[in-house]
Amino acid sequence: MTNTSRREFVMAASGAALTAVEGTAQTAPAAKLPWYRRTIRWGQTNITEKDPDRYDIAWWRAFWKQTGTQGVIINAGGIVAYYPSKYPLQHRAEFLNGRDLYGDLAKAAHDDGLTVIARMDSNRTTEDFFKAHPDWFCREKNGNPYRAEDKFVTCVNSPYYDEYLPAVLTEIIERSHPEGFADNSWSGLTRDSICYCDNCARKFREKAGSALPAKTDWKDPAYRKWIDWNYARRIEIWDLNNRATKAAGGPDCLWFGMNSGSVSSQSRSFRDCKAIFGRAEMVFLDHQARGVGGFQENADTGKLVHGVLGWDKLAPESMAMYQSGRNSFRVASKPAPEAQMWMVEGFAGGIQPWWHHIGAYHEDRRMYHTAEPLMKFYAANERYLLNRRPLANVGLVWSQRNTDFYGQDRAADLTDAPYRGFADAMGRARIPYIPLHIDHLEREAANLKVLVMPNIAVLTDAQCEAVKKFVAAGGALVATGATSLYNEMGDARADYGLADLFGAHFTGTAGGERATAVQNLHTYLRLSPEMRGGIWGPNAGDEPKNQPGAKRHAVLQGFDETDIIPFGGALQAVRVAEGATVPLTYVPPFPIYPPETAWMRQPKTDIPGLILHGNVAFLPADLDRRYNKDSLPDYANLLANLVRWAAKGEIPLRVEGHGTFDCNLYTQPGRVIAHVVNLTITGRLPIDELVPSGPLKVSVRLPAGVRGRTAKLLVAGKSATASVSGGWLHTELASVLDHEVVVIE
Repeated sequence: MTNTSRREFVMAASGAALTAVEGTAQTAPAAKLPWYRRTIRWGQTNITEKDPDRYDIAWWRAFWKQTGTQGVIINAGGIVAYYPSKYPLQHRAEFLNGRDLYGDLAKAAHDDGLTVIARMDSNRTTEDFFKAHPDWFCREKNGNPYRAEDKFVTCVNSPYYDEYLPAVLTEIIERSHPEGFADNSWSGLTRDSICYCDNCARKFREKAGSALPAKTDWKDPAYRKWIDWNYARRIEIWDLNNRATKAAGGPDCLWFGMNSGSVSSQSRSFRDCKAIFGRAEMVFLDHQARGVGGFQENADTGKLVHGVLGWDKLAPESMAMYQSGRNSFRVASKPAPEAQMWMVEGFAGGIQPWWHHIGAYHEDRRMYHTAEPLMKFYAANERYLLNRRPLANVGLVWSQRNTDFYGQDRAADLTDAPYRGFADAMGRARIPYIPLHIDHLEREAANLKVLVMPNIAVLTDAQCEAVKKFVAAGGALVATGATSLYNEMGDARADYGLADLFGAHFTGTAGGERATAVQNLHTYLRLSPEMRGGIWGPNAGDEPKNQPGAKRHAVLQGFDETDIIPFGGALQAVRVAEGATVPLTYVPPFPIYPPETAWMRQPKTDIPGLILHGNVAFLPADLDRRYNKDSLPDYANLLANLVRWAAKGEIPLRVEGHGTFDCNLYTQPGRVIAHVVNLTITGRLPIDELVPSGPLKVSVRLPAGVRGRTAKLLVAGKSATASVSGGWLHTELASVLDHEVVVIE
């Protein structure tokens, strides 16, 4: 798409959405809701210390209105104060010169009817603060203070958090009455550093009965206790700050921190996703741009957060209009398609829009045009984008305990990669799924047909029993890697906790799979039965002779013309139980170079790569991790086949047509909503154009209460032809540029 056509698209979308927004009025019931239920669309200008000299408040007020913004996040205090605080040690912005910039902005926003969130960033201070209260700061083992560049890091177990910050929150409330608070770095020192200050030493001994751990050592009981102790302290801080803001500002004046959409990132900061999202009235997500997971990572994030938070609550996300990600350029515009695709994938996962700029003045003016059309699209169609529940019968399990006590310091490889590999494989296959915390299995079991456990190595006995109960009731299980091999503290069991379900018993050395998790050897998996003897190609004379009518298992569908697939990953020794089926076996390494040596020394073994046992598929071969690392289609196709087989073909959505699409399915009373996002050419980073793909044939199994008489396309702004047969609605999308939302009623 040329620059001209992109501008035309943006302007056309802006005009159409603006007409719809201007015709939308706040309903009386919505007006009675608390602000954290009715403030849907957010904006933030992250103030720099230079901005008090150049903040054009009138221009930004017009921008708030132009983008349909309902709430703003405004820098207040912490590392830098943007108001004349009565606390002399709170560092004033360099160019503040006595001005109350935060107060001026808060008043302007309130005058415009906007919700105001006061933003804090409060885990570090300047040197004068450190010298005044040296006992409030984190210490290395040698007694030196922890520093972040020129700042000093405050300790979460000191009066800084218990007394000083609550007093600052109270001061801000008394001055400007914000509706609530966010805090960018609220959880203090991260997991890769141990604080040895007197406060930590005393409090840890009181709680754990021992000295602080000497170093990072997951085998040390003191270190494990230290991990749990730190998690508990962050929840104490969350509750403490909310008590302070409610006491000063009333019951709806809430403190929210900010949280990442990445479980492993949350783990590094001791932020318990389940505990935090479960107690929050809304979640502010600081998850600004795609990483290696691609745009679809954002939809997954929204579903994961709402799975704990609840689908009736809001989860706005900071969406960067500047160049962020692997290469961050804070005051340069991100290419509009890159920002837009991150936003629409967020919408597809239930996330609300929140444009984010760094600085109040920019020489690169392109960034001001990016958010507007999508903010207005959301406003015009929010009744279809809010309060909807996933229509999916596949649950993809996650566990922060597994991230900590199995992933440890290598969570990216050991826990993130298997999860992302399965998520991306199902997305590629257009299979709707829900991220499912393992503790919520019994709550969601009635809605699920398939449970996918990607290397969920750490499970409690009770969690193992919940999985067994699910399978005994007729549910299907797909598990990979070391699932259930370790208890809740990361100690190895003698056998898989789910060995009876797997039809396999562990005979290897626990921990060995960690060492081989990132290997990429020249290995393969052999498909059984071998079929090449009857397939066109050269003959060596020793091809296996198949019995007449021999067929492969359904999980190997689509691999008809090959007897091997690449592997290169890790698998551990297991003993297969009687009655189990083994469709894949391991081919050991052989040379890759020079080419003359690239022939199989041991073409066949009985080492299982995949075991089928009843309605359970156990994949010792880490193809989920390998797909995340290598993106080979064979991996994705096999993973998708396993899910389809486990679901017995009962996936409620079929999308046919060329291209890569992330497809999510939701229900509201009397309707089904299919959210389709075009990811066909989004591999490179960043993208700078959108290219339409299609056509697509979309078929949805209609749930009870949905008649399927109409299909409306929200992005295209028109109705689609629809037909119903056998309980399925069928419609077509001629073309999808970035995304399409199909509303079926």
